[in-house]
Amino acid sequence: MSRWLMVLAAAVLAAGVGVGWSADPSAGGPIAAAAAGAPEVQLPVTKVVLFSSGVGYFEHTGAVDGDAEVRLMFKTEQINDVLKSMVVTDAGGGTVRRVSYAGREPLERALKSFGVDLSEAPTLGELLAQLRGAEVIVAAPEKLIGKVFNVEERTKVIGQPPAQVTEQILDLVSEGGIKQVPIETIQSVRLANEQLDSELNKALELLVASRDKDRKPVDIEFAGKGRRRVRIGYIIETPIWKTSYRLDLGEKKPLMQGWAIVDNTTDADWGKVELTLVSGRPISFVQDLYTPLFVPRPVVVPELYASLRPPSYEEGIGSEKKARQLAAAPPPTPAGRRATLRDGRAEAESLAKAENRLGAYYSGGPGGGGGGISLAQGVEALAAAGQVGELFQYTIRDPVNLARRRSAMLPVINAAIVAEKVSIYNQQVMPKNPLNGVYLTNDTGMKMLAGPVTVLDGGMYAGDARLDNLAAGDKRLLSYAVDLNVTVDPSASSTSAITAVKIVRGVLQVTRKHTFKQDYLIHNKADVARTMIVEHPFSADRKLVEPEKYEEKTAALYRFRVPVAAGETGKFTVLQERTDSQTIAILPAAPGAFRWYTTSGEVSKAVQDALARAIAMKDELTLAQRKLATLTQQLGTIETGQSRLRENLKVVGNESQLGKRYLQMLNDQEDEIARLKASITEARDQADARQKQLEDYLRELSVE
Repeated sequence: MSRWLMVLAAAVLAAGVGVGWSADPSAGGPIAAAAAGAPEVQLPVTKVVLFSSGVGYFEHTGAVDGDAEVRLMFKTEQINDVLKSMVVTDAGGGTVRRVSYAGREPLERALKSFGVDLSEAPTLGELLAQLRGAEVIVAAPEKLIGKVFNVEERTKVIGQPPAQVTEQILDLVSEGGIKQVPIETIQSVRLANEQLDSELNKALELLVASRDKDRKPVDIEFAGKGRRRVRIGYIIETPIWKTSYRLDLGEKKPLMQGWAIVDNTTDADWGKVELTLVSGRPISFVQDLYTPLFVPRPVVVPELYASLRPPSYEEGIGSEKKARQLAAAPPPTPAGRRATLRDGRAEAESLAKAENRLGAYYSGGPGGGGGGISLAQGVEALAAAGQVGELFQYTIRDPVNLARRRSAMLPVINAAIVAEKVSIYNQQVMPKNPLNGVYLTNDTGMKMLAGPVTVLDGGMYAGDARLDNLAAGDKRLLSYAVDLNVTVDPSASSTSAITAVKIVRGVLQVTRKHTFKQDYLIHNKADVARTMIVEHPFSADRKLVEPEKYEEKTAALYRFRVPVAAGETGKFTVLQERTDSQTIAILPAAPGAFRWYTTSGEVSKAVQDALARAIAMKDELTLAQRKLATLTQQLGTIETGQSRLRENLKVVGNESQLGKRYLQMLNDQEDEIARLKASITEARDQADARQKQLEDYLRELSVE
């Protein structure tokens, strides 16, 4: 029975119940058409500004007379951008009454608001059940007039073999009593109540309108007198416009030709449109302003009828004493209240200033980063300027004609340019051959955006290159082919030498210089001279010694200009140095750590002699410390043996023969312990003296 609703909806649509937009199949966003009941007004697209961030500014301008209403059609996904950015101006003293659009209330919620609920796609029986008490006119097939009492279900047995089926029965209260009509026999139903019938038709209209998800109307109402010009502008998502270049090296002065690739993905033809292409990445986002938002609200039960429920209590915070302190706090004084108000006012003023700064940013006001799209001026400043803040624009001089769903290449640069032919060598790119390239200087006075470059030389295709963003006056290398007429043989070597050794207050300081040498052997087999651009890795801890100057430097490499005559082989050398310093504290270090420096020819005689004496003193100290350690170990061994003898003596007793022997051994060990302790004291004194002698010597030792 749900098919019955579909038939009824189609009948409503066929009867001309529409939603008000143009039936022109070519209508689509963005294109202007007259709204129903308003004078015919056409506002064509007259200005388009495409940004490289993926949005476009579209402007409609035209004349209106008196009160007028203009309708623009947009794709559903464009409505949020339109609501966020639309600017409407009436230059003839008129006013803009309102901008209205087809709402986007959730369909299910909207359907529930009608007197007849179609949100659940009811069958005919379910629909009649909603109409209990309403008067209907039923053809089943005879004509019956009555009020709906109920719709009930019955189960009956039919067929062979018997099978149970359920049928719906309409109970209709008529003048002749209650009549039962099987739903399946009903051919048509008409509501006698005009209000209910209207509600049903409105719900069906909403269903029909919801199916057109591709296009939505936006109506702009103008109020005023006389004929005057109006303007409507907005920003919607557009494809990113792209650039490509042609570089002809065969001319007396190389020629650069730049093309902008533009796509018209809208449903409107661009006829004599003022087109501007803007480079840069302004911040752009999408926010859902189209879908109505409903805030859930709590349900409050009147206290008179609310039942008391057992309360539950959470754990308390703080102590009773703290609660009394808070309760006893005095009320704020007038001065305190003024301070609170001042704080609140200051916070509000700070928030207002932040909002003003944000508004200035988007409107291009003082300190703003928007740089040109303001509500007061539209896009005139943007269209008139070549440089807008951090953005750069190309304004196409002649009006552009571009049919919908079509793309075009538009010339933006066609000028002679400074381009020097060079060969670019980088060992990490190709170890044997350089690349053919050009040193490009942008003297066109225009910013060149990133894009591919097709290089022509001698009237023939020479290769492709890639160009990054190039500001006016900047230089950039481009490479487009492998130079097979030049070969390079790179070879690297390094050396290390001590440049200085000195002792400062007992610390040995050693300075070493590391030299890194890179030789490039370049063989030019061509019959013309070559200008080589050699790219050599840059290291922050290395100093460039040879050559003294470079062509330019990046964060990762040097570039050197090296001329090579025709048919000759040249050698280019890059020499770099790095200096390292090492410190060795002599006192805690082992003698072997600096013994080598006493015989090295790179160390002065004074440093050698000072180190030799320090080593001798450290050797004497080591011997004294070793002797002390040996004596201490011997004493420990004897004391351990005494402990064992005393334990044994407790077992055998002092009067036994073995006990007397143990006593004699203990006496002898006591004599040995006394002798060792005296020797240990003497050895410790000698070690301390050697330690102090070495420390005193190193403390004052400074030799170069």
